[in-house]
Amino acid sequence: MKKAETTFRGDFIQTNTWRVFRIMSEFVEGFEGLARVKQAVSFFGSKSTPKNHPYYKCAVETARLLAKKGCSIITGAGGGIMEAANKGAHKAKGISIGLNILIPQEQIPNPYINYLMDFKYFFVRKVMFTKHSYAFVVFPGGFGTMDEMFETLALVQTHRIDPIPIVLVKREYWKGLHSWMHQRLLEEGAIEKADLKLFKIVDKPQEVVKAIAQFYRRKSGQPLKVKKK
Repeated sequence: MKKAETTFRGDFIQTNTWRVFRIMSEFVEGFEGLARVKQAVSFFGSKSTPKNHPYYKCAVETARLLAKKGCSIITGAGGGIMEAANKGAHKAKGISIGLNILIPQEQIPNPYINYLMDFKYFFVRKVMFTKHSYAFVVFPGGFGTMDEMFETLALVQTHRIDPIPIVLVKREYWKGLHSWMHQRLLEEGAIEKADLKLFKIVDKPQEVVKAIAQFYRRKSGQPLKVKKK
């Protein structure tokens, strides 16, 4: 009987029912761990961007400027653009958060994070980005970046979350996608003209800060708060 109970317990932790409890625990840990985070800006972009690349340098400066304004910086904790954003927050002595994903390739968190959380499930991690973000800044990236960007746009479009600044950085990179949205999605009725205003495309760090500040100034009449020293 004792052996049977041990076997049953071993089988149970492999079931979908058991997986639900693990998912729930990640949600609870995420909500509690980030509950006090205010005015956070999430950065998305390629993990492969090298340190000497203009995108990397731009992300560092963008995050630094936002952190000096009092924003917390949230990234996926990896290298490339994620590292650059955390580095910018670190330079400004701001709050630098990393939401690390536990994957077979073993993503090693970058060294510029002062608050790290680990997640097994991508969708739980995405919820944490969405729930706790004051704005999204999207740098050039691949499938992961596109996934995060389009999911956020879909949530705003369908009113599942409140409108939020979504700022794409580097016009040269995004112009082909933007043209395709106009020529295919809009012309074929897949989206409405207003949907193309859900995001803004800029080039410089100062333009990112300005776009976020203008969004909230229009929304509430209040400028982006400046961090008190």
